[in-house]
Amino acid sequence: MANFSKSNVPQFSVDVYQNEYLPEGGREVNAIATVTSTGGGTVGSAVSAPHLYSAGQTPDAAVAIMVDCSGSMDYPPTKMRGARDATSAAIDAVRDGVHFAVIGGTHVAKEVYPGDGRLAVADARTRGEAKQALRKLSAGGGTAIGTWLRLADRLLASADVSIRHGILLTDGRNEHESPGDLKAALDSCAGRFTCDARGVGTDWEVKEVTGIASALLGTADIVADPSGLSADFTQMMEAAMGKEVADVSLRLWTPMGVEIKFVKQVAPTVEELTDRRTEAGPRAGDYPTGSWGDESRDYHICVEVPNAELGQEMLAARVSLIVPQPDGSAQTLSQGLVRAVWTDDMAASTSINPQVAHYTGQAELAQVIQQGLDARKSGDVDGATAKLGRAVQLASASGNTDTAKLLSKVVDVVDAVAGTVRLKARVAEADEMTLETRSTKTVRVKK
Repeated sequence: MANFSKSNVPQFSVDVYQNEYLPEGGREVNAIATVTSTGGGTVGSAVSAPHLYSAGQTPDAAVAIMVDCSGSMDYPPTKMRGARDATSAAIDAVRDGVHFAVIGGTHVAKEVYPGDGRLAVADARTRGEAKQALRKLSAGGGTAIGTWLRLADRLLASADVSIRHGILLTDGRNEHESPGDLKAALDSCAGRFTCDARGVGTDWEVKEVTGIASALLGTADIVADPSGLSADFTQMMEAAMGKEVADVSLRLWTPMGVEIKFVKQVAPTVEELTDRRTEAGPRAGDYPTGSWGDESRDYHICVEVPNAELGQEMLAARVSLIVPQPDGSAQTLSQGLVRAVWTDDMAASTSINPQVAHYTGQAELAQVIQQGLDARKSGDVDGATAKLGRAVQLASASGNTDTAKLLSKVVDVVDAVAGTVRLKARVAEADEMTLETRSTKTVRVKK
């Protein structure tokens, strides 16, 4: 296993969990690849002392904060006040030397600070100026999120840094541009910066906010009460400040005759990556994973291998973590192997690897929650009851207590193990939106 061990950046490792044994005629191979980065020289200080940086280093990051300033942010007034306070708290968490900007978003995007198409460099003076500029933020106008993202992209691209990140807050639906305009903006920004998205209150569209985060490899969440924005923004900014390596890709090489069925991130959230593949040479493709600090993520890889005789074995796939280099080449950070071995030992070939079984259930959990909520919205009581009952059963079996608690606010649980539930007659809109927004969050395998 190759490890990336340059000073002051994380070391990466890839561990593959699978049952490599196939029965006669077996062709489908499943594996969980756990990718871990540890030991970044500045990651720990990002949280405990955000203005400190390792001696002799210049921060290699830029961040843009996009704040919804549409008219609906004044209803109630606590939303706009909460957004200003949250942005101020996030600015306090920007580390010295990091480039940053604040954008006010309505049906157009405006530079709040520093202006003139520039980014500020964080220090005590610029942080103070930025917080002073926030006082001028007022609500009025519509919502066209694609324009916010395009301005953020232009500003972030002006910095000669490798880590580019956005934080986006909205309280409403994207009503002043077409879905096609937003998609075009996301397609244009994808791979250029990562972005965390938050919906405040309950008047925004879950699929819009989660779609933005998914396209830009960030996180999505609901902040139903504006008073919780400052803590959430601070946490997001601290996480952004902890990123050390940008543009990491999962490269999958497969031998001749092997077909890739899917590649998906399964922890800490479920994220489909199959359609995001870019070709990387003969029988190799790259799947984007974004920026990394000290963290661990799990990926489910499923391939179909050619038929083989009992006793034969083959390399089914090679999983590598790579980062692009200035000369156009790619550096391998770490790699792991996925194998296939044909056997007539029934016990060996029918055993399901615990990690694979767990994450198959977690992916199904995310899917049935979405299907159940969609059925509930359309008035299909029986369909909603069946799907959300299955969700309760899966959450209980996997130990996903956070999701189980969210489900219990939408259904009355009669028997969690059997998945027997009744739909609640009344459900708070915030509770339903929280379940939908967080439906893709997973738990690791119970040891």
